[in-house]
Amino acid sequence: MPGSFPRNLLDMDTFSKSDPGGWQSRAGGMFGRTEVIDNTLNPDFVRKFVLDYYFEEKQNLRFDVYNVDSKSCSDFLGQAFVALGEVIGSQRGRLERPLTTEAAGARGEEVAGSDSPCPQDIVTMQLCANKLDKKDFFGKSDPFLVFYRSNEDGTFTICHKTEVVKNTLNPVWQPFTIPVRALCNGDYDRTVKIDVYDWDRDGSHDFIGEFATSYRELSRAQSQFTVYEVLNPRKKCKKKKYVNSGTVTLLSFSVESEFTFVDYIRGGTQLNFTVAIDFTASNGLPSQPTSLHYVSPYQLSAYALALKAVGEIIQDYDSDKLFPAYGFGAKVPPDGKISHQFPLNNNVENPSCAGIEGVLESYLQSLRTVQLYGPTNFAPVINQVAGIAAQVTDGSQYHVLLIITDGVISDMLQTKEAIVTASSLPMSIIIVGVGPAEFEAMEELDGDEVRLSSRGRYAERDIVQPGRCSLGQWPRPAPACTPFLPAPRSCLCPLLRLC
Repeated sequence: MPGSFPRNLLDMDTFSKSDPGGWQSRAGGMFGRTEVIDNTLNPDFVRKFVLDYYFEEKQNLRFDVYNVDSKSCSDFLGQAFVALGEVIGSQRGRLERPLTTEAAGARGEEVAGSDSPCPQDIVTMQLCANKLDKKDFFGKSDPFLVFYRSNEDGTFTICHKTEVVKNTLNPVWQPFTIPVRALCNGDYDRTVKIDVYDWDRDGSHDFIGEFATSYRELSRAQSQFTVYEVLNPRKKCKKKKYVNSGTVTLLSFSVESEFTFVDYIRGGTQLNFTVAIDFTASNGLPSQPTSLHYVSPYQLSAYALALKAVGEIIQDYDSDKLFPAYGFGAKVPPDGKISHQFPLNNNVENPSCAGIEGVLESYLQSLRTVQLYGPTNFAPVINQVAGIAAQVTDGSQYHVLLIITDGVISDMLQTKEAIVTASSLPMSIIIVGVGPAEFEAMEELDGDEVRLSSRGRYAERDIVQPGRCSLGQWPRPAPACTPFLPAPRSCLCPLLRLC
C-alpha cells in the first residue's frame, strides 16, 4: 500500500503548521513509519509499505499520526482503524476514516490507499546459445543457464535454472515459465543477471560467462530476436584480443496474466454476499442449552459464531454492506407453512440486512417467531441466488452464498442439480457445518477431486467449498469465490463460459 494522505489535521505549532509523520501498525506492533512532511495540515505521504495479505483473515490496521517537532518530541494528532480487506475492497483503492483520540473527537481524516495490484503475469521464454567456450577436455561443454534477480541491497537471488544440454557449444534450451514477480519483483527495469555454466558431475561447474538484461529488454523479443554477448570478466582482463565466450539468443518471449481475487475487485467486480441459515428441528429447541441455536447470556450460538467468522471477513468486500439473509426448513407465520427460503427480516420485497450485525439481529428475531421443522432442503435457496446471479453476467457482479447447517441434506439430488446449473453463473457457495453431525454429504458436493454431476451433466467448475465450525474452533475454510471469478473486463465470456 502506498501510504496515507491525512487531511485537515489539528495545528499543534504556534508559529507555523504541524509537521506530520505517521506510523502504520497492526496487532502485535508497529510495522512502518512514514517520512515527516514539514509545515502542512494536509500531507501526502509517499512511502510505501508491503504487507502480506490473506483473504481468509481479518487483518486490522491502525494509523497513528503525530506532529514531529524533533527526533525526541512528538505530539499525538490522532489515530484511525481499518481492516486491510476494506482497503482492498474500496472503490478506486481509497478509503477514508476519521482521525480520533480518546480525549477528543475528530482531528481530521485519514485516507488510506492501496496500489492497484497487477495480475500475476507468467512469462514463457526460450533461449539458445552459439559458439560457447569449450570446457570439457574430452568433449565440448554441457551448458546450462542460471537466472538471478537483483535485490534492493545490490545482492542477487537465484530465480531459475535451465536444464543441462549435453556435449554441445550451440545448445537450445527448452521453453520455461517463470512469474514476472520472481524475475524482477514487479520492477521492469531491475537488473536480471544470467550466468552460463558448463555442468560437471562432481558439482564443480565451470563458469563460462555472464550477461545482464531486464524484464523490459527481454519483453522486446516479442517482436524481434535479442542477442546477448556472454562475457567472462577474468578472460577479458587476461586476453587483449578477447571478444566474448559466445552469445545467447532469446528466441521467444510471451506473457500471460493469471488474475487474482484482488484483481477482480480492483477491476470493478462487486461482491454480493447472501446468507442462508438452517432452521430445521434437528438443531434442537432454541430454548434448550443443547440446541445449536441456543443463545446464552455468555456466548453466541454455534450458528451465530459461524456467521460472524465468515461474514465479518467477506463483508469488507461487499460495497453496500446489505446482505440478503434467508432461513430454510421452518414453519413461518402467519399460516405456518414450511418454507425453505424465508427472509430473516420478514420482508419478502427486500430481504437485505444492514451488515453482519443486521443479519444476526434478524436471525435472533426469526428464532422467536418461526417453528423449527424440516426437511433440510438446500436447492430452493441455491436456485434463489442463482436466479439473481443470472441477471448480470458481464463480470460486474459476483455472488457468494453462505449456507450454515447442521449437516443432513434431504434433497441431495435437487441440490446437485441446482449446483450444476449454477456452475455456469458468477456465483460460489460456502457451506459451513456446525455441531457434531456427519458431513460426508458436504464433501460430496465439493468438486476438488471429482467434478460434481447430475443427470449426465457435469458442473462447469467447482463452486462449492465446505468447512466446519464448532464452538471455540474455526478452521477458516478457503473462500470458494476466489479461484474462478471472471477476469476483469478484458475476457469475461470464456471464463464465465457463457458464450
